[in-house]
Amino acid sequence: MMQMLWPVPFDVRQFPQAAEVNPVLARAFGAIRAALEGETKRAFFASPDDLLDRVELPEFRQLLQFIAGCVQELARQANAQAWPEGRLSLDLRFAGCWFQIQNGQAFHDLHTHGNCSWSGVYYIQVDSAGQRHAHPSLGELNGATRFYGPYSALQGGAYMDMGNAYLQRNSMDIQPEEGRLVLFPSWLPHKAMAYEGARDRIILSFNLQISSRSGNQVFDYAAA
Repeated sequence: MMQMLWPVPFDVRQFPQAAEVNPVLARAFGAIRAALEGETKRAFFASPDDLLDRVELPEFRQLLQFIAGCVQELARQANAQAWPEGRLSLDLRFAGCWFQIQNGQAFHDLHTHGNCSWSGVYYIQVDSAGQRHAHPSLGELNGATRFYGPYSALQGGAYMDMGNAYLQRNSMDIQPEEGRLVLFPSWLPHKAMAYEGARDRIILSFNLQISSRSGNQVFDYAAA
């Protein structure tokens, strides 16, 4: 019987309170950017990853609670066959939380996240799909987030035919929509494609750790 080994858990959600929360966060993040950047406004800006200490807004806490709940559910499903049976005492914590603002065809090159098991991106502000896709050169990739599969690094000189056609689609583009939350394993390579629009593209990025109070080793490393 065929088995598909090492799948990649991935989830896309919609924040129900986005219409009320996002404008508040956009203004707050804009003020933080102005304070940190001064008069020099660059096409791409990334804040420090200490927003948990910087932002004291109920709307921000509301979003973080939604994110934490979604990550808990995704991690539970992904680890259904790995977590030991019985009641687990688990602690979830944000290992970092920051925002990014881009425009003027700025982009964020290929990268992964460290010091965490789960990462994510939440879209706070961006032009509508119709506006973005009408860009004369960027088109449908305008502001998209591209994820690369785990086989991407092996395909540079790999032999490809119809026998391994399932490997040929090695990336996926997620279209940015206000209120959309994307969750993924921290090791999954991804990039923010170039963006240009009437409004800045504003996202919240974050890293999370989930630890057991009794230790995190589930399998014996010495086992064959």
